[in-house]
Amino acid sequence: MRRITRDELKEKLEAGLPPTLIEALPEKYWQTAHLPGALQMDYTEVKERAHKLLPDKDAQVVVYCASRECQNSSKAARTLESLGYKEVYEYEEGKEHWIQAGLPIESEEG
Repeated sequence: MRRITRDELKEKLEAGLPPTLIEALPEKYWQTAHLPGALQMDYTEVKERAHKLLPDKDAQVVVYCASRECQNSSKAARTLESLGYKEVYEYEEGKEHWIQAGLPIESEEG
């Protein structure tokens, strides 16, 4: 499994051709705060939902969860790879690392 750093991910997002971001946490955490443009797909839902959310198996996908201690992103990334996705990366440090750097987040809460 390939890893991506915060700086590499930030660079990709700013370049105008961002990867598809997947937050591998339950929806309530995604609603509170997620990386810009991220889709929510809990790691337990990957097999059922990946084909709808990620129709292009050649597209670049970055999976993240809460923090380095959280294993949801690595589980989700491994499942995506087993389903034939070719460009899967894990942002291992996760959402907490992103927020600590003062980088933008989105929320679905009012």
